Amino acid sequence: MTFKTILALATGLTMFAVPALAADTKPQIGSFGFDLAGMDTNVKAGDDFVGHTAGKYMAALEIPADKTNYGMFTKLRDLSQERTRTIIEKAAASGGAPGSEAQKVGDFFASFMDEAAIEAKGIAPLKPQFDAIAAIASKADYAELVGRNFKLGVPGPIFMGVGPDRKNPDRFVVQAGQSGLGLPDRDYYLDDKNASFVAARTKYKAYIATMLSLAGYDNAAARAEGIFALETAIAKTHWTRVERRQAEKTYNPVPVAELPTRFAGLDWSRMIAGSSIPVQGDVIIANPSAVEGTAKVIAAADLAVLKDYMAFHTIRDAAAFLPKAFVDANFDMYSKTLGGQPEQAPRWKRGVDITSGVLGEALGKLYVAEYFPPEAKAKADALVKNIIAAMDARLANLAWMDPKTRVAAREKLAAFTPKIGYPDKWEDYSALTIVRGDAMGNAKRATEFEFNESVAKLNKPVDRSEWFMTPMTVNAYANPTWNEIVFPAAILQAPFFDPNADDAVNYGGIGAVIGHEITHHFDDQGRKYDKTGRLADWWTAEDVKRFKEGTDKVVAQYGAYEPVAGKKVNGELTLGENIADLAGITIAYDGWKRSLGGKKPKAIDGFTGDQRFFLGFSQVWRQKYREPALLQQLVTDPHTPGHFRPYVVRNIDAWYKAFNVKQGEKMYLSPEERIKLW
Repeated sequence: MTFKTILALATGLTMFAVPALAADTKPQIGSFGFDLAGMDTNVKAGDDFVGHTAGKYMAALEIPADKTNYGMFTKLRDLSQERTRTIIEKAAASGGAPGSEAQKVGDFFASFMDEAAIEAKGIAPLKPQFDAIAAIASKADYAELVGRNFKLGVPGPIFMGVGPDRKNPDRFVVQAGQSGLGLPDRDYYLDDKNASFVAARTKYKAYIATMLSLAGYDNAAARAEGIFALETAIAKTHWTRVERRQAEKTYNPVPVAELPTRFAGLDWSRMIAGSSIPVQGDVIIANPSAVEGTAKVIAAADLAVLKDYMAFHTIRDAAAFLPKAFVDANFDMYSKTLGGQPEQAPRWKRGVDITSGVLGEALGKLYVAEYFPPEAKAKADALVKNIIAAMDARLANLAWMDPKTRVAAREKLAAFTPKIGYPDKWEDYSALTIVRGDAMGNAKRATEFEFNESVAKLNKPVDRSEWFMTPMTVNAYANPTWNEIVFPAAILQAPFFDPNADDAVNYGGIGAVIGHEITHHFDDQGRKYDKTGRLADWWTAEDVKRFKEGTDKVVAQYGAYEPVAGKKVNGELTLGENIADLAGITIAYDGWKRSLGGKKPKAIDGFTGDQRFFLGFSQVWRQKYREPALLQQLVTDPHTPGHFRPYVVRNIDAWYKAFNVKQGEKMYLSPEERIKLW
């Protein structure tokens, strides 16, 4: 889409027609795209909207044994896995010409699936790494190997890599920040009041000992205690997830020459030399106090413990490609204990996911050709255009924002790049070598390939056509540094999107997701980036003040929700996602109305157009969780749990009218309590 086209959208003067489809096509779900059989009309919409729209469905929904949660995203991911498996197995069977993408896809997957070969090799593929660890004779040697491990993807106490410069998005820079924990978050180490976290620590120490013992290390239990103590010391330095959300606070340029004095205790020159990253000028430090604190922890630590820590994380990182005993121990810790998942996913599913992660765009070409027809892309394009235009109309009439800021906000919207379905230019895998029968070697070469690809971007023009999700991914994202919104092909399916479903349902489903990603660029952090994607202060002080008055209400409203008894949603951590949900459904509704061109939609099966819009929205959030997984999400995830996300309708006036919601019903908010940001 050209700049002129988007600018025309942003004027609010253009309405885009939805491409016509064949008359005999039918929706994938129900008569108009919604699961009527799953409703429970005995539950009032105003008391429990999820119960009303999906009560029967939710009562019957069971979480598969190989899942920690299950809902519409996971259901579509299962479908995407099945389809991708077919593509991979065809490649594996055909063999493909040496060096071709088909050969690489097929051989990578086949090597992962060859459990007999993996068992026969045992721990031997890690011997070069273990030997390198054993050879460490000083803290300087240790730092150098930490740097070498960046290329191999082995987690260390500090992270360093290459990413877009948030204050100059037309270049890439070297970035560094906190890392080093094997449990999901600092709270798992430090929160003594949460019984599940305390239990997880005990299990984690036993897991460390198991992995070391399986790899042939003696005194594994004692080593595990030392490793856990080291990680606990690192955890004490870490920023909280709420602190890490603040975009301007995580941008801290430090000249490379000053790193050794600013963050003393770690040999930065040896670490950088080990990484082979050509660091020049500044390094952007995400969490200065955490990096400083971690460097001091390293300086004070016993070298033997640091070596044990590195050995353990080397094993943990490689577990998926090691014999079954390692795989099972890893599953027991991370999926069963921390997620409550009873059974491990079949190996083919794990193989599909790993192969997709390594060769995603090679698979993506075939996936798109098979499963994403041009008419689906055309209709999705029309949805996006109408919702962008709806957002522009909102910005043009936003009373609380300064007029000059409104102009700049509309210019930012006009400069958006929507990416729909798949990349225009596919990744080149010619430099990646895949050898059938060498599962571990393939994994390490793939990690180093991606590392080298990222490092090669330094001092080169930024290619904004790049995607950070594959077409088979059931998700979407907003990238504020490139001022773009991205929707892979796999999410453009029912119940989110069905070209043959009622438009109201589509706008309530994928339309709200599109609106969500658009408005991420204007949430409490996305608003800090200007139309070029540069981290900049372009709002007035009064704009910020008035916006915060609204966002404080969002924090309070969501912070009152209690998905698990005694455990509430963290309104600060989830603020950006909740703002995007609120604004997203608002502009999706406007976009749907805009698509009607002034016509009144007819009733279908007794449901008005407005009712169908909100039914479509609720339908995509039918989701259940295992309690351990839900507890982990409440601590680590910036998203409110899925089954609470439809609560956002409490703030939308049209929802009250559509379902005749009245005062006294449980979800009712008075007009003055309803939050309106955009």
